[in-house]
Amino acid sequence: MIDQRLPAELAATDWGAEPEQQEQPSTFADIEAAAEVIAAWLQPTPLIRHPLLNQRAGCDLWVKLENAQPVGSFKIRGTLNLLAALTPAQRSVGLVTATRGNFGQALARAAALYGARCTIFVPMGNAPGKNAAMRATGAEVIERGHDFDAAWDAAARHARRSGQPCIHPARHRALVAGQGTVALEMLRQVSQPFDAIIVPVGGGSLAAGTALAARRLSPHTRIIAVQAENAPAFHHAWHTGEDRAFATAPTIADGLASRIPVAYTMSVLREHIDEFVTVSEAEIAAAIRLYLDTVHQLAEGGGAAPLAAACKLADELSGRRVGVVLSGGNIDIPTLREVLDEAPTQHHPRAMGIYPMASLDYGSR
Repeated sequence: MIDQRLPAELAATDWGAEPEQQEQPSTFADIEAAAEVIAAWLQPTPLIRHPLLNQRAGCDLWVKLENAQPVGSFKIRGTLNLLAALTPAQRSVGLVTATRGNFGQALARAAALYGARCTIFVPMGNAPGKNAAMRATGAEVIERGHDFDAAWDAAARHARRSGQPCIHPARHRALVAGQGTVALEMLRQVSQPFDAIIVPVGGGSLAAGTALAARRLSPHTRIIAVQAENAPAFHHAWHTGEDRAFATAPTIADGLASRIPVAYTMSVLREHIDEFVTVSEAEIAAAIRLYLDTVHQLAEGGGAAPLAAACKLADELSGRRVGVVLSGGNIDIPTLREVLDEAPTQHHPRAMGIYPMASLDYGSR
């Protein structure tokens, strides 16, 4: 029944083809269809405000809590939509992907719900907790390569040998449509439009889906993308027009650690993103602490990057209604310990200090 609610062209996708060549761009209609599919599995996530967070960011900040998803990140939206788009025959042979953690957990969970096997390639030395979480969901986890891009190459080779669908975390229409439901929910949870929405970029599916949804529902809302300074492949491509591969992407925001821009999502970002900024490792760490200090929410580096960007753009966004996507909370304990042990004076001045908890505001929309 869920399959029947998908556009026919999604269900008919040839998943064995090169995704950069065979995928058509996602549309707003795809996002609306994805919302119906996802509603069978997921509840809308909260959109919250907090006076201390607003005070520190200098704007009217609305936080979309995608860390509240069953796998701790927004990516479950796209993978549920993707599994619905596959035929039973495609699901029966099992799926292959590469990940640093969040996409793998999301694909493994969605695959399990549909009774499909899942093989996940991760970089050598990947966070043990994330590997364990994927295995606990029933996935086979294989360590290959020094980073995501090397793990992806290994996954693609494996899929060519096995004949299984190889699912890139960002290159598929159904994924972008599923991730676009984050913004769809945000924009329908408020009575007044946002002046800006800030969204992190790793593979670009969340930012692309956000831009497509916002352009239809709130065309005057500025869409601001953010990457880590140490992993600026998309930022560089957006500003220069050059799709360049970087040698490394060393950042605590492992979900943003892409060395190579993805052409499929990059084309959407070039057309629809209004501003693209980067934030430092110090600013990301400060934003992680700020979420803990104020709303007591755990954010991974990528999930904290939009808040870091809001603080960095405080003068530009002063007094504005700003939506930020806390895209995930799957930070490993060693990284969190390092973030919490760092001296506040090393980081953004708006994120210094410890503040008491105040009530969350779900109203006054």
